[in-house]
Amino acid sequence: MQQTITKSNRVSSFFSVLKQAIKGREVDLTAISIKKAIVLLAIPMMLEMAMESVFALVDLYFVGHLKNSSLAIQTVGLTESVLTVIYSLAIGLSMAATAVVARRIGEKDPEAAAKAGMQTIVIALVINLAISITGFLHARDILLLMGASSETADHGTNFVRIMMSGSIVIVMLFLINGIFRGAGNAAIAMRSLWIANMANIILCPIFIRGLGPIPAFGLTGAAIATTIGRSLGVSYQVYNLFNDKNILKIRLRYLIPDWQQIKAIIKIAAPGVLQFVIASCSWIFLAELVATTGGDAGSAGYQTSLRLMMFFLLPVWGLSNAAATLVGQNLGAGHIDRAEQSVFQTIRYAAAFLAVVSILFLTCGHLFASFFTEDEAVKEVATLSLNILSVGFIIYGMGMVFTSAFNGAGDTWTPTKINLFTFWVFQIPFAYLLAKYFAMGPKGVFISIPVAEIGLTIGAYILFKMGKWKKTKV
Repeated sequence: MQQTITKSNRVSSFFSVLKQAIKGREVDLTAISIKKAIVLLAIPMMLEMAMESVFALVDLYFVGHLKNSSLAIQTVGLTESVLTVIYSLAIGLSMAATAVVARRIGEKDPEAAAKAGMQTIVIALVINLAISITGFLHARDILLLMGASSETADHGTNFVRIMMSGSIVIVMLFLINGIFRGAGNAAIAMRSLWIANMANIILCPIFIRGLGPIPAFGLTGAAIATTIGRSLGVSYQVYNLFNDKNILKIRLRYLIPDWQQIKAIIKIAAPGVLQFVIASCSWIFLAELVATTGGDAGSAGYQTSLRLMMFFLLPVWGLSNAAATLVGQNLGAGHIDRAEQSVFQTIRYAAAFLAVVSILFLTCGHLFASFFTEDEAVKEVATLSLNILSVGFIIYGMGMVFTSAFNGAGDTWTPTKINLFTFWVFQIPFAYLLAKYFAMGPKGVFISIPVAEIGLTIGAYILFKMGKWKKTKV
């Protein structure tokens, strides 16, 4: 009888925490149990990242059923690969915002946290203006540079123009969510992605296939729908920044440039941006290598597998973001041991989740691929890629958590150096060797990915245990 009551109480307690996580009630994350703190942050963060991955999958699904679907899928995939550079900027700035805001919140100084968040937005607006203009003017050249055929480049130019021109929306979506995550209010970040995705899911078939007075834009319609959807998500974020109902009380005067604050943020953000530029440029090189050795079908299959992989890995990224917030806030509060414990507890959750994902991909990879394309050649490549990539999922998840922990502490240089060695010194030459020298083609590229990620995780673990991150000043 007592065991039944105890079990019932545990279930009730879990659902109570789950409800609190989704509603987003603000609590002192440095004072409650570590497991509860992780759950309160991780659930909305995982749902947030799952929603971010839905963007690419929705686009992929609808364009995958268009005429000349292999050209459309390749355009979406190659554009996403280029946009990873934009994501790098967004993620680098958001990790700086998360680290500084979390540290100030841990120190019980919400006004300084709010000002730091706004100064990061100022930096993002200035930098992204140049990127948007360049992307619009050189859209076709970008696709050709990525290894696309002339036919694919002609087919996808307008898609690239719209996606690149709207890149400021992508940056703002990531950045403002990073501010909310640093403050410990991950639920707002989650809901902004929900709004953006619901809009995208509704608008994609309308703009792609047409409805009433709206013409069928085809592939270009996917870019229109995605940009509008993300814009709505950003609008929701801005509303919550200025409504005075959260721990961060934003004032317009915080947008006046504070050069000392900007310098401090750039000091954290610059290696953070470089960190993800290194990784994303590696992915771009791999995509180009697959396109040149596997043709249109090989490229489309690889891009399909990557979108599926990221759909499951982005929630783990959300989980690792919980570790970043807890590290930052606990360091700010002076709880160094608690910061480290939070990281290893998060790794346990990530490993359990990715073990299930690995089994799904190894046993049902062909079914996942079939959902997005009817082209047998594309499905064959996608299935092979999923089977190989899934081997390293658990190790990859561990590496993501360690990397986020460094970033949450404000030590963005350590994972940057790890990425430089892992991806550029090792992975790119290794992939080229397998794909071309040993004539393995796309399969060689696929093999290089889990091998490199295993090396990254081993290096991250060693450096994490050395503990230099504990002394980082933010």
